[in-house]
Amino acid sequence: MKKKVAFYNLGCKVNDFDTESMKACFLKVGYEVVPFDTAADVYVVNTCTVTHLGDRKSRQMLRKARRKNPNAVIVAAGCYAQVAPEEISKIEEVDLILGTAHRNRVVDEVARFQEDHHRQVYVSDISEQHIFEDMPIAEHRRHTRAFLKVQDGCNQFCTYCIVPYARGRIRSRRIDSVCEEVQLLASDGFKEFVLSGIHIASYGKDMPGGPDLLTLIRAVDAIPGVARIRLGSIEPLLMTETFVAGLSEIKSFCPHFHLSLQSGCDAVLRRMNRHYTTEQYFEIVQRIRRYFSKPAITTDVIVGFPGETDEEFQATKDFMTAVNFYKVHVFKYSKRHGTPAADFEGQVDETTKHRRSQDLIALSREQEQAFLKENAGERMPVLFEQLQANHRIEGHTPNYIPVRMFADGKKIGQIQELMLQYSKDQAYMVGE
Repeated sequence: MKKKVAFYNLGCKVNDFDTESMKACFLKVGYEVVPFDTAADVYVVNTCTVTHLGDRKSRQMLRKARRKNPNAVIVAAGCYAQVAPEEISKIEEVDLILGTAHRNRVVDEVARFQEDHHRQVYVSDISEQHIFEDMPIAEHRRHTRAFLKVQDGCNQFCTYCIVPYARGRIRSRRIDSVCEEVQLLASDGFKEFVLSGIHIASYGKDMPGGPDLLTLIRAVDAIPGVARIRLGSIEPLLMTETFVAGLSEIKSFCPHFHLSLQSGCDAVLRRMNRHYTTEQYFEIVQRIRRYFSKPAITTDVIVGFPGETDEEFQATKDFMTAVNFYKVHVFKYSKRHGTPAADFEGQVDETTKHRRSQDLIALSREQEQAFLKENAGERMPVLFEQLQANHRIEGHTPNYIPVRMFADGKKIGQIQELMLQYSKDQAYMVGE
């Protein structure tokens, strides 16, 4: 009888990729992957520590795993395990703790624990990790879009962010390794590829000869069967005239730009140790709009950063209005132990954070509807990805608008040009 392993992933797309990589390790030695809510021999929780909510959810899921099977091996892996192994060690339910430099050892360490039942912590100094951990993925959840981790680590050290301490310094994946995986996936029917990482603007800066992100995108574009290429979250200063012009010449590139903003107030940006001004950011958005027709510009904003006054918050709101985003992901500042901002004066109370968050979420919804209305009547290619209720299928346009239409599942994986119709107060459009 096959042994069973269950996974629970928290956090970002990169964490999701790492979880899939660990799944591949278990599949390779004959394990069966089962849902987390079912009985298993091994439970792996790939933790997140970007916010205190991520920490709390990680602890909850580790304890839940033990309740599912008191005799199972419980593994805490990932970012929270990396930065706070002593906290996780206090959770009696956990058997193994693996930091972000030891994911490739997960199967071996589980086997060792099954033999000797000795609890172990495998967390090393991630800042000393200089080689990209190239772990394969056995399968992707959807047979249309594949997420590829091409970079790890961050050297930026924004004052609020724990990620450099959890992920270490920048490491890039070799272009030939990326292209080899893309070739396999494209031959298997995948049409869209998302290049992701912790800080993909730094891609290649750690490699001899310094191949940059544009070079990687061109290499992927040249592979037969690649219909679409997307980028994960991007630092604004990557968007130089040369880079944006280069992207506009790549036929498969999808014009969805998730440009990290964090604040629309220059004083707050300085306290955050961000490396651009709102003027620079605005110019970058205008540059993108000169080269692409109706590009999707999305972003992240943090409210309630230490010292943020009502006037500074209003500046962010005004800047959001000026840029006119498609969507804004709004986060309430979360104090992270070990980051400079955790010790800043002027910590903002939770009530104020909540009020400001709701204010920006409401504005974001207005901007989303405006962007969808702007695209009404356009004809765009839609890559269908999944079935929805009521005999509908859903896909996305190149600029990442969700589109639904009545059809059977046979269209999944196909690209079809459709006329987009606005659907009042919905987050999607209707294709005809």
